[in-house]
Amino acid sequence: MDKVVVITGSTRGIGLGMATAFLKQGCFVVISGRSQASVDRVVEVLANSLPADSIAGIACDVRDHAQVQQLWDAACARFGRVDIWINNAGIAHPQMPLHAYPADTLSSVVETNVIGMLNGIQVALHGMLAQEHGSLYNMHGLGSDGRKIRGLAVYGSTKQGLRYLTDSLIQEMKGTPILVGSINPGMVATELLLNQFEDRPEEWEQAKRIFNILTDRVETVAPWLAEQVLKNQKHGASIRWMSPWKMMGRFLSAPFIHRSIVDQMSPGSTSRET
Repeated sequence: MDKVVVITGSTRGIGLGMATAFLKQGCFVVISGRSQASVDRVVEVLANSLPADSIAGIACDVRDHAQVQQLWDAACARFGRVDIWINNAGIAHPQMPLHAYPADTLSSVVETNVIGMLNGIQVALHGMLAQEHGSLYNMHGLGSDGRKIRGLAVYGSTKQGLRYLTDSLIQEMKGTPILVGSINPGMVATELLLNQFEDRPEEWEQAKRIFNILTDRVETVAPWLAEQVLKNQKHGASIRWMSPWKMMGRFLSAPFIHRSIVDQMSPGSTSRET
């Protein structure tokens, strides 16, 4: 049976990459983002090369519980059910000391990354328990493993909290027909990564060397992640692209293999919203 997949924040970046990968695997996919115009644009582009009847596009601001519920309802109305729900929507911010964050930036990051995630979880679990099946995945990121990066206190805190939340959900859903897991794509060359260096071109130039070692392109990571999600039958699974061994291998081979993943990219060229 072809899977029905809903991905929040899937009009760009890793969300769009995974949506494309699921479609290529024969799934039905619901594209979602805050702007209806951006959703429609992505659906139109995807429909040029992939089955249009397998794609739906629904605008949704994950900070609004009612809109998230509408996203679930629209997916079920179009495809009859939701088999996989991926909470991917999130925003980052430029690196800066905590005391320097503009109030609106702080609120926007926390509301999207925490409240938005909670809304997605609650709606998806309620719907999946009612239909008696489904898989829920939360997209983890920098900070979810406890690492501290100077200037990313707010973003990292939201992701660290998400780790606790996911672990709690795994316990809560044990013994139910719902699978809960996490996805960690590692460092992917998207606006979410690049715009941490907005207005700091000198630091970006210095950071490029490390990013070229550790970062991968969306079109490399997303198909692998989608395949692992479709294969997974384990409750509590952590689908992780960059293992410690892979990271060590990258650094050991760096003197001999030059990777140019981010050489042609620059911060500030795209929106931070996902």
